[in-house]
Amino acid sequence: MLLVLGLGAAIWGLGHLLGASKVARLYMLGLLYVIVLMIQVALPEGHGLRELTGGSPALWLILGGFVGLGLAYALVLRRVKARAQAGEAARGAELPARPDRMSDSELERYARHIVLRELGGPGQKKLRNAKVLVIGAGGLGAPALQYLAAAGVGTIGVIDDDVVENANLQRQVIHTDARIGMPKVFSAQAAMEAQNPYVTVKPYHRRMAPEIAEALVAEYDLILDGTDDTDTRYLVNRVAVAQGKPLVSGALSQWEGQLSVFDPARGAPCYQCVFPVAAAPGLAPSCAQAGVLGPLPGVVGAMMAVEAIKVIAGAGQPLVGEMLIYDALWGETRKITLKRRADCPTCGTAA
Repeated sequence: MLLVLGLGAAIWGLGHLLGASKVARLYMLGLLYVIVLMIQVALPEGHGLRELTGGSPALWLILGGFVGLGLAYALVLRRVKARAQAGEAARGAELPARPDRMSDSELERYARHIVLRELGGPGQKKLRNAKVLVIGAGGLGAPALQYLAAAGVGTIGVIDDDVVENANLQRQVIHTDARIGMPKVFSAQAAMEAQNPYVTVKPYHRRMAPEIAEALVAEYDLILDGTDDTDTRYLVNRVAVAQGKPLVSGALSQWEGQLSVFDPARGAPCYQCVFPVAAAPGLAPSCAQAGVLGPLPGVVGAMMAVEAIKVIAGAGQPLVGEMLIYDALWGETRKITLKRRADCPTCGTAA
């Protein structure tokens, strides 16, 4: 039996080193279990190989039964948890209604917006009634959240499963040294509510997972994606496209940032039109691996907030069908035109 357990541990460890998913590794362990069980049943009692792998089929059947019960329990628990999280996300909108009219304090606070011809009172009212979901409270999320709150966006949701670390404070300016160890969403909530008591902040301290994505995105008018996780980006894009929600997406690397507004519901391309497949491991290193200039997320995150305000208020020309690239090292900006792909699996004709 020790030999089989050792083989199982080797399969799990080697699979992890090679980047195999947990599901693939579980399949391999299941295959090992079936092979061992066949040896126990097919070979006669006392056979060397049978003794080497445990010597008793009953023992392996009992062990398999316990493992099966454990996996079934974990699956049921996961589904119940996902349903509860989706329900929590949906119920999160049940907040006290704010008055229809802005108070004198709000009018004074947003006066510089109201005098802008492209915004005015109607535009500020649209911001006040808008619901924006920000994916990630890190480098890009930090400035975007701060400026959305300061601008008077009525309801701001923020989802992130991380906690504040000392290494974050070089660029994630919404967090403070005193809040190291606090979940980022609650740290961001404290900063936004201190900045503007007239906005409603809804924190979600969890990972954006497929089980909750649809219910969560459905509660909001506009999505901002500032994550550095490829799987999350494709997930958010798929859900936003399916629900016809505009997606403001930003990305960073060392000295360069980029952003665009993906909105296939209005004829523009989606994220997967531009990035059909995820980059191979190592070709798109994270900020922790490649480094990033501290003020750069502030520049790009603030631009994401600008694009969100333009989309909500219907002002100017958002970066729909375009990508803005900012090179901080050389002080250059450039725009490239993005085209929708007919063969895109998310928003193309086949989809």
